[in-house]
Amino acid sequence: MKSGNARFIGRVRFLAIMCALVAILIIGKLYVLQVLHGDEYARKADAQATKLSDPLLNRGSIYFSDKEGNSLLAATLKEVASTTGNQRFYPGGSLAAHVLGFVAYNNDNEQKGRYGLERYYEQTLSRSGESLYSNFFVELFGGVTSALESKPQKGSLITTIEPTVQAELERTLLAYSSNWNPNLMGGIVMDPNNGEIVAMATWPTFNPNEFNIEDDVAVFGNPLIESVFEMGSIIKPLTVAAGLDSGAITETTTYNDQGSITVDGKKISNFDGVARGVVPMQEILNQSLNLGVSFIATKMGYAQMREYFLERYKLGEETGIDLPGEVRALTQNLESNRQVEFNTASFGQGIALSPVETIRALATLGNGGKLVTPHVVRAIKEENGIIRELGWADGGQALSPETSTRISRMLTTVVDEALADGTYKLARYSVAAKTGTAQIANPSGGGYYADRYLHSFFGYFPSYEPRYIVFLYAREPKGASFASQTWAEPFSDLTQFLINYYQIPPDR
Repeated sequence: MKSGNARFIGRVRFLAIMCALVAILIIGKLYVLQVLHGDEYARKADAQATKLSDPLLNRGSIYFSDKEGNSLLAATLKEVASTTGNQRFYPGGSLAAHVLGFVAYNNDNEQKGRYGLERYYEQTLSRSGESLYSNFFVELFGGVTSALESKPQKGSLITTIEPTVQAELERTLLAYSSNWNPNLMGGIVMDPNNGEIVAMATWPTFNPNEFNIEDDVAVFGNPLIESVFEMGSIIKPLTVAAGLDSGAITETTTYNDQGSITVDGKKISNFDGVARGVVPMQEILNQSLNLGVSFIATKMGYAQMREYFLERYKLGEETGIDLPGEVRALTQNLESNRQVEFNTASFGQGIALSPVETIRALATLGNGGKLVTPHVVRAIKEENGIIRELGWADGGQALSPETSTRISRMLTTVVDEALADGTYKLARYSVAAKTGTAQIANPSGGGYYADRYLHSFFGYFPSYEPRYIVFLYAREPKGASFASQTWAEPFSDLTQFLINYYQIPPDR
């Protein structure tokens, strides 16, 4: 009898536990339905009494992330009173427009993401309106399985874009535009250690709330991802680092600079054609000598240089950034066995790279030689409230940590001593940087324009444990021949802003 009572009590306890679990599940799901999706159901009820002129837009949000880790709305839904429907709304206006993209009708008369994150993450952000009409018990219990699944569900994006830094980068570009009037320019601020992009901007820009007023749809594209350029002298540090890493040179190696040389029947000269005589490796970067990196390319040989540029830096491959339309670099010249192609590539001519591909390769110089994956989304906030952090592939080791330290030391010397004669040296912070001035190819007549240039600049800081790497470029600025004249001050100001804003401790 006692045994029967024990079994009865056990069954009662089991049923009580099950009832409690079901009650918790119901309460949790009701919270999701009534609180997280309450607005959607309210709109659905209103829509039953009003004929909508547009389909009911139902879409996840996009958030910026400030330096404290708070999420701030970058893209959301705004109710249109005249239809009780929704339209996409961007609270920041033009802020990070090329990163965000916008939502518009396609050929099937459906509103979908166009450009930027809206397009790349369309499958995550889009939500079927049918879900609002589904059976209550399907809604109630369906979340159990989705919560257990490892794949990302429908939801909202939490980006790595820091809105204050983004605004400062855009102000920097606007000021540069006023001073130098280029026809195109842009910039990226990235954590070189993990590939998180905290700011990305292109000029000219647009307001995604008013995209329909733009006459030229080309303004919506993101040339930082979708276009390639001959980058010029900012590629020289990659050549020097490859020479150091391969053992072709050391920091104490010298060469005899004659001002001009002929390779495979082609003349290669320094920017001024002037011979320097016996030159140490540091001066190649200090004076930005084409013949210096040509010497390194010749010492390495085309097979070894091809290995570093194509296999280690992975120039010519997509970076895997989570934005649409990424193009691959034009590196066909490095498939040849003509030494002249490698000599010209050593100073950033004859090969064309996208800015995002360039900053990924340059990040290896300061981060210990690692190839990271640039990205702008760090997590997805699913409809069930779960936040899933995204993982990004490691591209492998391009350079040894020792090489990273050596090239960082050389680039720090460039800032401390050579760039504007040390004008931009910071007393308490080490900064590693290099300018780039590239001739622009003439697509109609062949060769290069004599008076058109691409100015670029990159740098990272602190030099030996960098928090950020900055890349800036402008096509055809007016009134100055060299990037050191146009970009040194904006880069220095942006560096000082980042140091102050993030309260980066000094390393000197």
